[in-house]
Amino acid sequence: MCLVEIEKMPKLQPACNTRVTDGMVVTTESPKVKEAVSGVLEFLLINHPLDCPVCDQAGECYLQDYYMKFGLYDSRMNENKIKRHKAEVIGPHVILDTERCVLCSRCVRFVREVSQSNEIGIFNRGGQSEIRLLPDQVLDNNYSGNVVDICPVGALTDRDFRFQCRVWYLSKARSVCNGCSRGCNITVEANRQRPHHGEGRRVMRLKPRYNPDVNQWWICDVGRYGYKFIDDPSRLVQPLENKNGEFEPLDWTSASRLVIDQIQAAKQSGGASSIIVATSPQLTNEDLFVSRKFFGMDLGIDSIDFRVPEVAPSEGDDFLLRADRNPNTRGAEAILLDGNGFSLSRMIESTAKQPLKLLFICEQDLTRKLGEVRAREFVRQFEYVIYQGSNENETSRMANLVLPAATYAEVTGTFTNFEGRVQKVNAGIEPLGDSLPVWQIVCKLAKVAGFDYGYESAEEVFADLAETVTQFEGLSYEKIGDQGAKLVESAPVQA
Repeated sequence: MCLVEIEKMPKLQPACNTRVTDGMVVTTESPKVKEAVSGVLEFLLINHPLDCPVCDQAGECYLQDYYMKFGLYDSRMNENKIKRHKAEVIGPHVILDTERCVLCSRCVRFVREVSQSNEIGIFNRGGQSEIRLLPDQVLDNNYSGNVVDICPVGALTDRDFRFQCRVWYLSKARSVCNGCSRGCNITVEANRQRPHHGEGRRVMRLKPRYNPDVNQWWICDVGRYGYKFIDDPSRLVQPLENKNGEFEPLDWTSASRLVIDQIQAAKQSGGASSIIVATSPQLTNEDLFVSRKFFGMDLGIDSIDFRVPEVAPSEGDDFLLRADRNPNTRGAEAILLDGNGFSLSRMIESTAKQPLKLLFICEQDLTRKLGEVRAREFVRQFEYVIYQGSNENETSRMANLVLPAATYAEVTGTFTNFEGRVQKVNAGIEPLGDSLPVWQIVCKLAKVAGFDYGYESAEEVFADLAETVTQFEGLSYEKIGDQGAKLVESAPVQA
């Protein structure tokens, strides 16, 4: 397909295997080239099933595109096509349809050169050649989903996305993966036109987006398939108050008033030191900054931290996936850790009884991190617990008041990866129900408390952040762009 005409060469040459020289004149659209390319395409289609209407790759298939550009002929193939394996499961995430394979060998090269897991090979010879798993192998490595991205036809398809939605219905938003501190660049692809498809899910898949300084062309399976919580039935869609074990809905005005009343009551009876604010490195820089501004600067609460010890820490690898499963640990360190000495981890591990009144916890499932017994012991120390997060969990069920927060796919903001690279996330879908971006929730609370910040957008919040926090000095959304920008004198943190 890549044959080109080169001046002073009698035969067409494959562009991919011809070295460039000074003065070379190359023609890619001459009648001779088009005739040759059309002939190669006809050979590729000899045994390829012409089932585009039912193929899951339709709409993003290179073979389909090339036929429309170079083919448009009536097939001369009157023989029966060779029948091969159909819809064969070769791993937890990938299905192989050998009939559609054009033997480009991209998947073979990927498992040899990138993942270095070597599960796939080309077997047999001539017209019987086909892609197969090696004996006793399963395509089950941290990066198996990438073979679907690089397959130019419908031979390798994603079990998770297969037959869920046609690609031409998908809207796309540039974002950053929240699966670990690497901050791989991704595209959030959402179905906003056909709500009856994909069981009503809005986010249909995540695809890697090229960034040479972060993830190149790839993304791990942990990040790729970690989006299910966005449209999960456990999503919190309205403020809830726990009354005798039953959660009753509130409007935002009543919920905001209740939060401020409880904070003021706790300050009067136990002082600011009796209030603990546990934020999260899952929040954007904008969320963390407004939280610090309200709780720390305006309310005078010094006990703000995001570090919670984990009973069973995650593991990373030596390619992309990192042990720190949070996208914004580096940003949280720069914004929140100002040397006041408070450590949430030390407090949780301490056996000393402390006069505690109120716990405001953001997007942290303490039960999952600490274990159920330890988490309940810690939460019981507080007279009132406010949970702010996107999904219901064991920690939210222990709270007196629940505030629904939007997910990273529903907000605009920035994450800072472990190398100190600030990268922008864009909203791919609207917040579900009455949920809001965290910075907007905190602004609502601040307004009730008498502090009107006047922010109209996440960009305005970031501009204030860049003026206030030294390490973000000089940064703006424009400077960050699509590829990110480094913090001032940033240093990597350990995974």
